[in-house]
Amino acid sequence: MKRFLLVLGFLCITAALTIGGAAVYVYVRYTSPSKLVQGSDIVIPQGTGVRGIADIFRRENIIQEPLVFLLGVRIAGLDRSLRAGEYHFPARVSPKQAAEILASGDTVKRFVTIPEGLRSSEIVGRINLVDGLTGEISDIPPDGMLLPETYQFSFGDTKQSIIDRMAAAHDALVAQLWPGREANLPFDAIDEAIVLASIVERETGVAAERPRVAGVFVNRLRMNMRLQSDPTVAYAISPNEPLDRALTRADLKFDSPYNTYVSAGLPPGPITNPGRDAIFAVLHPAETDEIYFVADGTGGHAFARTLEEHNRNVARWRRIRDGQ
Repeated sequence: MKRFLLVLGFLCITAALTIGGAAVYVYVRYTSPSKLVQGSDIVIPQGTGVRGIADIFRRENIIQEPLVFLLGVRIAGLDRSLRAGEYHFPARVSPKQAAEILASGDTVKRFVTIPEGLRSSEIVGRINLVDGLTGEISDIPPDGMLLPETYQFSFGDTKQSIIDRMAAAHDALVAQLWPGREANLPFDAIDEAIVLASIVERETGVAAERPRVAGVFVNRLRMNMRLQSDPTVAYAISPNEPLDRALTRADLKFDSPYNTYVSAGLPPGPITNPGRDAIFAVLHPAETDEIYFVADGTGGHAFARTLEEHNRNVARWRRIRDGQ
């Protein structure tokens, strides 16, 4: 009996040492730096289990022994907390750190920038080309309903979600800006302001000019003068896609409610998606008695109070355009 107890004790000690040694081995391997030589962005697809994650990590040189990773996350209680998505893993990241990154849900931040002055069809076209977005866009929104901005997203987000966020951002912006508008503007509805902002957006790419351009158009509306905006003519002629040629004299006579050379007042809808600055400019136009402007050859415009002054500016612009 005494010999049996001694043998049993020896076996227990041996087993304990073996288990302890194995535990130490797992801990050391689980917390040691990996062979990942440089930082890397890695996608964990939706529905990937812990074993699948271990296979991905092994291929990426984050782990060498999948069993060590499986045991490590199980012991740490992270096996049910690992989330799908795109994550950045720094060089030499340990399996433990990699698991904690997945559990944090701190995915790689991607960005898509939509410039001001694009039609909704152009915006949809750009979003369709963005890498990392999924799905389809159900419908092209009307022009003037989306806010051009830079939007953050994560890998696997839907294209429709970007459109939805652009529409929500537009609604939030106009709700914020409309109550603080200047008094006695020649329009009564925010929809009309967006129409005018879309014209201002297309007329100038110089941010500092937008309030001044808006002031000219506001003056014209107050005087019942036609806006005579070339971008509205281009939209009237080609409402579904941008016009790929210069306007002609005949175009200025094109019969359309969008052509502000032949139709008085504002067009029936926006001709593009204006940005924040253009919307703000229309709600806070510059106080000016100018009613004309024309390109000045430097990317900006020359403004005038009288037709005589305007004609001189036009003649100067034509000489610049023709290289004289």
